Amino acid sequence: MLHDKKSETDAERQKALLRRLVETLNQDKPELYYQSTSEIARQIQRHIAEKGTLNADERELMARLSQRDIEVLLSLH
Repeated sequence: MLHDKKSETDAERQKALLRRLVETLNQDKPELYYQSTSEIARQIQRHIAEKGTLNADERELMARLSQRDIEVLLSLH
């Protein structure tokens, strides 16, 4: 039961962080709007991997997501 609540919390945090990352990338690269979901997911993964863009907890949380996971989460918005 506790594990389920933590997973839900992690999923909510991942979604919120993903929205923030998309907004950040969109400010830097306005053409992002015209890119495919898979390309956006790749750019998000690169952004996550860069040192200094996320704190350690955020990076660990997002590192669990594969490119396909990110694509699915993006498509739900």
